[in-house]
Amino acid sequence: MNFKNKTAYIIEKKFQNCSGSVDEKLPGCHFKKLEYKKLFAPLNYNIEYIYVFNDWFLQHQYRDTLEYIKRMGCHYFFNEIPLDFLNL
Repeated sequence: MNFKNKTAYIIEKKFQNCSGSVDEKLPGCHFKKLEYKKLFAPLNYNIEYIYVFNDWFLQHQYRDTLEYIKRMGCHYFFNEIPLDFLNL
């Protein structure tokens, strides 16, 4: 959480080395973000939902999923989150 800008950062780490059930769960970030917004509403906090992926997700077959994640107002990074994104 960043108390200065009243933002809670929900970070979900997804590392894998073969296809599996994680693939199907990735588009659910928008629903999860909405649920966290409800939880943090009494505190008047913004929510940023972030995936941290390993290089497995750089494969071409994830292109549409990654685009969808961004379109839904969620974020993703590969291997680490830049500190400037967290305003640290």
